[in-house]
Amino acid sequence: MATLYESSKNVSEISTDISCMRTAYCSFTDTLLEEHIIKNPFKLFKDWFDVASKCKQIEEPNAMCLATATKDGYPSARYVLLKYFDHEGFTFFTNYNSRKGKELEENPNVAVVFYWEPLHRSIRIEGIVSKIDANKSTEYFQSRPKESQIGACVSNQSSVICNRDVLTNDLIKLKQKFENEAIPRPQNWGGFRIAPRKFEFWQGQSNRLHDRILFRQPQPNEKLDENVTHIAEEGWVYERLAP
Repeated sequence: MATLYESSKNVSEISTDISCMRTAYCSFTDTLLEEHIIKNPFKLFKDWFDVASKCKQIEEPNAMCLATATKDGYPSARYVLLKYFDHEGFTFFTNYNSRKGKELEENPNVAVVFYWEPLHRSIRIEGIVSKIDANKSTEYFQSRPKESQIGACVSNQSSVICNRDVLTNDLIKLKQKFENEAIPRPQNWGGFRIAPRKFEFWQGQSNRLHDRILFRQPQPNEKLDENVTHIAEEGWVYERLAP
C-alpha cells in the first residue's frame, strides 16, 4: 500500500492509503424494491433478522452499535447485544453507571446500527430510550449464566481501575460468597428499551447505488408528497433515499 504522508518519519510509518480496498456487494438484479418489501418496519426488521440469524457466517446477529450523546451533544458509540424486540421497541441490558448508562439518563436520544456483512445488509434505528420495568430486568438477570451474573456484580463499568487483578480478586470473592446461593441483581444494572422513530434498511450494491428505504413517523399536519412518500402500516410512511 502507498503511504499518504511523507512529512515525518513517524507519520509515514502509520499512514497508509487503503482507498483501493473495495468489496463486491449485491448485483443490480438483486435490488430492494418498494413493491417487494413488507410495509411494516417492525415486521421487516424481524424478516431480515431471521435471515441473519440463520446465516452461519454471522456469529452474533444481535450485535448492534449503540450511539449515545451527552446533554451537550458529545457522541460515543459501542457494541451491545439486543436481547428482546417487539412492536414496542428494542431492549438491551447494561450497567446504569457506565458511560452509556449515564448518557442515556441525560439524553434519551439514541441510534443503533446492525451490520450483517455476509448479507450486505444493514439496519439503522433512531429513537428514544427508557428503562424497562425493574422486575423484567431481574427476570433476565436471573436467566443469565452464573458467571455472567457475577461479572455484572464485579464490574463497576467504565470506572478507572489499577489493573486486571482488581477484577480477578473481586471475582474470586463473589464466587465464594455466592457459591451456594442466588445472586441478587445489582440495582445499578438493568434494561433499556428503544422506542423507534425511524428505521433505515440498507442493502449494498456493487455499483454503489445502494438501496436505502426509510420508515418514519410523519410530523403532525405534515403534507405528504405521494410521489416520494408512501403510506405503510400502523401510521408509518416509507421513502427511498439516494445512496
